[in-house]
Amino acid sequence: MTKKELLYLLALQRIPNIGHISAKKLLRHLGSAENIFKEKKSNLLKIDGIGLHTLKELHNSFYLDEAETELKFIEKEGIEVIYFQEKNYPERLKQCIDAPVLLFQKGNIDLQRKKIISIVGARKVTTHGIAFCEKLVEDLAILNPVIVSGFAYGVDITAHKAAIKNGLQTIGCLAHGLNQIYPKVHSKYRDQVEAHGGFMTDFWSDAKFLPQNFLSRNRIIAGLGQATIVIESAEKGGSLVTADIANSYDREVFAVPGRPSDSQSKGCNDLLKQQKAHVLTSAADLIYMLNWDLEEKKPQQQSLFVKLTPAEQKLFDALQKHGKCELDHLAIESGLPTFQVASLLLNLELKNLVRPLPGKQFEVI
Repeated sequence: MTKKELLYLLALQRIPNIGHISAKKLLRHLGSAENIFKEKKSNLLKIDGIGLHTLKELHNSFYLDEAETELKFIEKEGIEVIYFQEKNYPERLKQCIDAPVLLFQKGNIDLQRKKIISIVGARKVTTHGIAFCEKLVEDLAILNPVIVSGFAYGVDITAHKAAIKNGLQTIGCLAHGLNQIYPKVHSKYRDQVEAHGGFMTDFWSDAKFLPQNFLSRNRIIAGLGQATIVIESAEKGGSLVTADIANSYDREVFAVPGRPSDSQSKGCNDLLKQQKAHVLTSAADLIYMLNWDLEEKKPQQQSLFVKLTPAEQKLFDALQKHGKCELDHLAIESGLPTFQVASLLLNLELKNLVRPLPGKQFEVI
């Protein structure tokens, strides 16, 4: 993409009434943004779905002037701009009909051939929610997923910090330009996030903090990930919007169940009740539902001297004794709580000692 074409793309992005869907339609017909601006309006109107209202401001030079200003900011700040027709545009996001024509990013982001999950949830997260999020990311770390979230209070920043702690790439999707950080208190994490991934947005540097911007940001969070996980949510909130968007993109959605009396579990429980999400009680649930444990595993010779913790050994012995077992039955046989059994089974699976079977059963390899 040349500097001149980027200028026209920025101007196209700025024009009122030309949204991401209309812009992509015009680009596919004309081949470039520059051609759109130079084409006769009468010819553009022949394109299905493009009307006078859409093209009303197309030839207003004001938007090219604004694009010049933004382009100078992009160059000054060393911002990477990704065009939706380029190979480095996130593959899963590209599949979404309303994906941005242009993405702006900063940091060390690499999404090629990566497992990507989006984690969202309540801003007023409970201590239980924080602990669950941290444990989930820790247990998934061996699979090296990219952790995507919105860099907001609560679950978002917990997910980013957990990713950094476990050496994982993390991406903060912003509802504003890359010239600032919101909330400001999270500025102290900026360098760490950029070192372990980075920030991504489709907003310009002059974007204001409008409620609709945060909702628009959520489509990028949902679009990037193979799955969206809701850790906690009240009855209403942005996390539920993200879950709905992910469902509309035919992505898997997971929700952590909670007690009916807990206000911060109401949203998650409703998602489960309405069958809009899978139950998530541990990393093992996610791996099983996404078939990550079945993907391109190279044959391995089982080690005769695998080190096991006392709890892992106890569970392994119980499974070896009884053969195929369901998780609940294993909990009874081993005398361990169900939540711990799920985590231990994941550890044994990653050590190539146990494999999951249909019907949530497990057996020794």
